[in-house]
Amino acid sequence: MHSDELERWNQRYSTNEYFFGQQPNEFLRSQSYRLTPGQKVLALADGEGRNGVWLAEMGLDVLSVDISPIALEKAQRLAASRGVTITTEVVNLATWDWGVERFDTIVAIFIQFARPDLRMLIFERVKAALKTGGLLLLQGYTPKQLEFKTGGPPSVENMYTPQLLQESFAKMEILHLVEHDAILSEGVGHNGMSALISLVCRK
Repeated sequence: MHSDELERWNQRYSTNEYFFGQQPNEFLRSQSYRLTPGQKVLALADGEGRNGVWLAEMGLDVLSVDISPIALEKAQRLAASRGVTITTEVVNLATWDWGVERFDTIVAIFIQFARPDLRMLIFERVKAALKTGGLLLLQGYTPKQLEFKTGGPPSVENMYTPQLLQESFAKMEILHLVEHDAILSEGVGHNGMSALISLVCRK
């Protein structure tokens, strides 16, 4: 990711307001029954920590990563205000050492800054970094989101389709794959009717 991208994210997060709000993503919250306290969880591109902090509140051992140090400082403040602890690390997902068989769960909520080449790399790293039996919890936008314009990048190639996700995770067990429209209210970043796709799969 280029320095101008880093600057863009830092600017986005440089206000006192939480751009995507302070509450967890609703799909992630709906999957709480799949999570076990003490598990090691990676929250990808976790920004200001709304999802990572909630995961910590669920009793999980959370590593929250993002390219923006400003965002992760806010994530730490949010964690402190909720009385929980998360580990944060400033990373570039294209060059970071993800590790192998390291995480029980990986959470990927709206990581659609990633164009196809980076997305392929991220998905490969996800599969390697999950422990056997580990879960991927993913939500993103479908191409229809370009009509709603209520969040996400204005680029169809960054969007997900069922076929893309099925092919990308063909060697994992797909437990849940649902495409639907719903109203999101996640700060100013995701607000309004949205074209969503959600995936849960097990390594």
